[in-house]
Amino acid sequence: MRDHPPVSNAVSRRGFIAGTGSILGMAALAGPAAAQARRVAAAPPIANGAHVPALVIGTGYGGSVAALRLAQAGVDVHMIEMGMAWDTPGSDGKIFCNTREPDYRSYWLRTRTKAPLNYFLGFPIDRDIPRYTGILDAEDFSGITVYQGRGVGGGSLVNGGMAVTPKRENFASVLPSVNADEMYATYYPRANAGLGVGTIDPAWFDSTACYQYSRVGRKHAQRSGFPFVFVPDVYDWDYMKQEAAGTVTKSALAGEILYGNNHGKKSLQRTYLAQARATGRVTISALHQVTSVAPAGGGRYTVVIDQLNTTGDTTTTKTVTADRVFFAAGSVGTSKLLVKLRATGALPALNGEVGKGWGDNGNVMCGRANHLWDPTGSLQSTIPCSGIDNWAAGGAFAEVAPLPTGIETWASFYLSITNNTHRAQFSWNASTGKVDLNWQLAWKQPSIDMAKTIFDKINAKEGTIYRTDLFGIYKIWGDHLTYHPLGGAVLNKATDNYGRLAGYPGLYVIDGALIPGNTTVNPFVTITALAERNIEKIIATDL
Repeated sequence: MRDHPPVSNAVSRRGFIAGTGSILGMAALAGPAAAQARRVAAAPPIANGAHVPALVIGTGYGGSVAALRLAQAGVDVHMIEMGMAWDTPGSDGKIFCNTREPDYRSYWLRTRTKAPLNYFLGFPIDRDIPRYTGILDAEDFSGITVYQGRGVGGGSLVNGGMAVTPKRENFASVLPSVNADEMYATYYPRANAGLGVGTIDPAWFDSTACYQYSRVGRKHAQRSGFPFVFVPDVYDWDYMKQEAAGTVTKSALAGEILYGNNHGKKSLQRTYLAQARATGRVTISALHQVTSVAPAGGGRYTVVIDQLNTTGDTTTTKTVTADRVFFAAGSVGTSKLLVKLRATGALPALNGEVGKGWGDNGNVMCGRANHLWDPTGSLQSTIPCSGIDNWAAGGAFAEVAPLPTGIETWASFYLSITNNTHRAQFSWNASTGKVDLNWQLAWKQPSIDMAKTIFDKINAKEGTIYRTDLFGIYKIWGDHLTYHPLGGAVLNKATDNYGRLAGYPGLYVIDGALIPGNTTVNPFVTITALAERNIEKIIATDL
């Protein structure tokens, strides 16, 4: 990375907006832009002693937005990513492994898989794997396992791509200090455009075999009086149609989702990060982990970074300086790092709100056993496209999820987002040198009760029962996990109303840690839109 002086104040709000407006569409990289992206992608990792104008910790939604917009405003950016780059195929010729056949690529530094759905027909299905810096982290805390993406692109690598904008009437409960009119007029549209959000063709949905499971979900929801909704997604729907027709390599129709998707999914690697790299101003160091950030004098910060190998060992430690640091390591990663830095004296002036307000987005999972006349299909797209909305009446929104076993199961499977108000706190444990989270398993009971407002009624109407063989032996509810960690450095509490960390000019939080525990829907569009809002303000006023 070249050395650069501090950024000039000459970057104007008007210039920034003009620079962003032309790239909001989802044009694919081509020609010189693609060549530039490849050159930048091949750049060496950050060097010991380097100075960077802007250092972004993490390459997920918030970090990718920050990097792109800073680069467009003329700022050189270096991104630090703990996971791998995921740009080199394995011996099978594929970058990512299949959900049904997890291998060394599947889990972050585990020797045994830990699938969210880890039983089938009452038998455990987890298996031994080599320890490797795989793509999915199942991070265990007291009372909960938090699933997170590891790699360039963060959570976009491993989620189902459900790109949901919260209902306008629910927004005040999500981000009470944020102007909703601005979000819905400007920042949600900007995020949806940048992410490449689209919705399934309803006519194709009604005819294709791979969404029979969703059509069964629709029938049962509507027969019980629940609104059934199509949910936008970031999958390339034209590609999926070609998968179904047999004219392209199958991905969503080949069981790929939990451990990455080799083709049709528009992860951040293909959207925000591709555009950021194409500017020539963004460099990424994969398999690097920030361990410390501290004031360096002159308004800069000293950042200590461990470089890792693929078994998780530190091979070298680097110290760099940055004019500005953006914390974008995800709700858990950002919160853990900030709590550690405050407790150990690196950033002692961080306020008492750091570490608070963490929630699981009310996640709980369940399955239902259908009658023989309601088969859900042996071929199932791994990309969910529909949901059951009972938020207003029962506090639950249920994603009609796939169960892509490759065989007929006569099972309907659901991930619910519920209005669970329990919030946990991260704290530093000096005896272990680690950060703890005080979540309690009993706090999932409100989520179960809210999900039951949907599924008890459907079961009663259909004469069906809950599956008891998917999360253990005679266990109905997947209440041990979350896919949607949120909070820990809440906006307008741990930070100001744009993510500036109190007490430290030039330090920012710009990821899901800002959102206090619940978004009422799948969260990544809100994380992206909030990042768009915040970085626009930061560029216009701080630079």
